Parts: sequence; C-alpha cells; structure tokens
Amino acid sequence: MGEIATSERQITLYYSSKSTRAKQTLAYAKAEGLPIHEIDILKVTLTGTQIVELADKLNIEVKDLVNQEHPSYKTHFDHHEFSTDDWIKMIRHNPEIMKQPIALRGEMTILVETPTDIIKI
Repeated sequence: MGEIATSERQITLYYSSKSTRAKQTLAYAKAEGLPIHEIDILKVTLTGTQIVELADKLNIEVKDLVNQEHPSYKTHFDHHEFSTDDWIKMIRHNPEIMKQPIALRGEMTILVETPTDIIKI
C-alpha cells in the first residue's frame, strides 16, 4: 500500500503553480466541472516514496520523471547517469524539474501533455 491515496470520485493533480500547462489544465478541469484535489509540488514537498509511486503509476523510471530540458535542471546539473536515490533527491530539492502535471483517478494515472488530456482520466 502506497502513500498516495486515489479516488474514483476526484482527480488528484500534482502540478507546479509556475507551469503554464498546469494552470491551463486546472482552468480546463474546473470549467468542465471535474472534481480536482490540487497538490502544488512547489508548496508541498513530496516524499521519496511518493515520487517512486508516481513513477510506478506512470510505468516509468524515477529518472524519467525529471525534465532534463528545464532551465533549472540545465543550470544545476550536468547530464549524467544518477542512481534512483539521486534522482529522488534532485526532485525533492528542485521540484520544478519534475515533469508535470500528473493526474490520478482511481487506478489510472497520466502525465498531462495538453490541458484537454485531463478529460481522458
């Protein structure tokens, strides 16, 4: 049993309040009347377990949760192979580098590429 609680009745959205795509996704979801539980990753520090669980739910490795094209990543890190623990620490200390928004509903989890993706869940 993981740390992330999901429900069929609402969508849990992990997002960055600085992300244009996340803001558009939230606005679209609210306009559609979707029940959203918001988790701003810039305000709520994710645990290592939550980060691993999000990656597992997306069927990707933790390193694939990192947006290596993000300016903050390019400023602070070089392209290297890191351990899973290192990737977790990088996300925990620099949450803006995590790919997002991530939407969860029940057993379904998606990485939102465009704001309208939210209706797929």
